[in-house]
Amino acid sequence: MEPLFQIKVNCLCCEQSFQTSRVRPSLKKAVKTDTDFCAYFKTVNPDFYVVRVCPNCGFSSTENFAERINDKQKSAYRDKIGSVWKQRDYSGERTLADAMECYKLSLLTAQAIGEKERVIAALLHHIAWLYRYEGKKEQENRFIRFALESYVKVYETEDSANNARLLYLIGELNKRLGNYHEAVRWFGRVIQDKKIMDAAMIRASREQWQHIREEMTGRGMDLPEEMENGA
Repeated sequence: MEPLFQIKVNCLCCEQSFQTSRVRPSLKKAVKTDTDFCAYFKTVNPDFYVVRVCPNCGFSSTENFAERINDKQKSAYRDKIGSVWKQRDYSGERTLADAMECYKLSLLTAQAIGEKERVIAALLHHIAWLYRYEGKKEQENRFIRFALESYVKVYETEDSANNARLLYLIGELNKRLGNYHEAVRWFGRVIQDKKIMDAAMIRASREQWQHIREEMTGRGMDLPEEMENGA
């Protein structure tokens, strides 16, 4: 059985329908997942096929985009991207390089139409993962920084104080960038907030908190005040 199957999508911008590939659900089980949820797969990576690129106008979206866009957004997209789009077809099998192009197109699209910050943050984070697959650490960290800034904006602008996964991710990305004191602060919120009931995220935050303690102690670094007091 082929790992990919085609679905029909209607473009949010030009309203033409087009085909895009998806990975069969039976092949979506990850063989390994990093602590920031970057997944690795035995055969085909489903993440390569998340973005749907309209071959006609180039509008590139994911299932997390708004279901409709208004005329002002369409005009903004056409002015910034659609006007220079040269027809391309991403409906078949995608390489990592193809996936990178699709994600960056989707990021530009989201920024042009003023899509929700949460959607932009996820796209930035996925681009960081693609660079991780390539082993390009400098570029990966560059996009982790962008994603981190974007996730913090989500925290500041949405009613997400009890969103354990978001708080954990902000802590985790800080940890990956070596911002240990900041990471401890965010992990601490997940661990200590009695309103948070997400057991998996509380456990993950405790584990990362402990890793930071071991890392900082091993390097002879001063521990954050929160660690001196215990968690």
